[in-house]
Amino acid sequence: MGDIMLGTSGWSYKEWIGPFYRKKEQRMLTAYSRVFKTVEIDSTFYSYPSKGTAMGWLRYSPTDFIFAAKLPKLITHEKKLDLKRGVEEDLTRFCELMEPLSLNGKLGCMLIQLPPKLVFDLELLEGFFQILPANIGFAVEFRDRSWMSGETWRLLKKYNVAYTIVDEPLLPPEVQVTSDIAYFRWHGKGRRPWYDYRYSLDELKPWIPKVKQVAEKVRTVYGYFNNHYHGYAVENCLQALEMTGNLTPIQAGTKTAVENYLNAPPRAETGSLEAFMRPEEMAFEDLLKGVIDRFRLERARRLEDQEVTIQESTEKQVTALVRGYRITIDLQNRLIMHDCEDWSKISQTKQLCKHVGKLLMVMDEEKASAILRQVLAEKDSWEFRLYET
Repeated sequence: MGDIMLGTSGWSYKEWIGPFYRKKEQRMLTAYSRVFKTVEIDSTFYSYPSKGTAMGWLRYSPTDFIFAAKLPKLITHEKKLDLKRGVEEDLTRFCELMEPLSLNGKLGCMLIQLPPKLVFDLELLEGFFQILPANIGFAVEFRDRSWMSGETWRLLKKYNVAYTIVDEPLLPPEVQVTSDIAYFRWHGKGRRPWYDYRYSLDELKPWIPKVKQVAEKVRTVYGYFNNHYHGYAVENCLQALEMTGNLTPIQAGTKTAVENYLNAPPRAETGSLEAFMRPEEMAFEDLLKGVIDRFRLERARRLEDQEVTIQESTEKQVTALVRGYRITIDLQNRLIMHDCEDWSKISQTKQLCKHVGKLLMVMDEEKASAILRQVLAEKDSWEFRLYET
């Protein structure tokens, strides 16, 4: 049976401080690699790493630690593998930057993640496969069902490129072995985004036989959990390692600690000066922290301002759309109505989700602060309600 290498997609997440990292680590990779044996570098998708960054990955990880790396979106999403647009030079440049990992046996695979709108084009894909360096393993992740065909599998086998077996809303969880390595990615089943999702044990169990069966046909199985919000990827990866029989003592202790953290009641922010201040004395940022937890607040900050459309803003009412979700803040009747899935989970606790938080961030700060002060001062009389569908 081939090696089963499971890890997460990325490692540098502030919201992992608590569930996984015990404190703000100076080098998160060092802390991560004490527990896991592999990781998928997600940051290379957004930009080329510097030579120093690549050397840092080599220096601050154990000698037997294995990286996978996503090709830059310049190649896959912007130029869409088109050789006429200089993709071969772009690929060469990226491989040269990753050479320190490759030469030291720490680069297990590179991931070619295609954009959702790139449909079946066998000639385009084969042209790109022909320029792939032979000394590096590759996997390809499709995002459109048109690629799910016998022609595709035959092409992947011809060039020894692994089909990426995925759990996501766009494609079925089909298992195809097309290379001497295998590649799994668990994205999650959430809504906007998919990867804001915590797998249950019952959802993970059907994947374990698939991983083991594939491991019998290849030299190495690489698998990465992309549901990074809140540290869910860490928990689910450790649970999957336990189910495959590959959990180390260090991982077992970490798994218990992460599960205990995530299953604990929500932590109230106490001991700070803000905890003892009256709403009328608090600044906007402190008011926000009084009604939205730090994880959702961070996610609200990641949303773009242009994703918010304020439809009406009067002294009595604010209505808006945030990423297509409806929000009404009715000041006269002390009512907030919203329709995202997270809202249905947290509205009874009278906490805000990222969408409502983002709306308040783009509003006039004075008006947003007045709303928050009223909510905090009269929380018992406010109702947080789902829109009727």
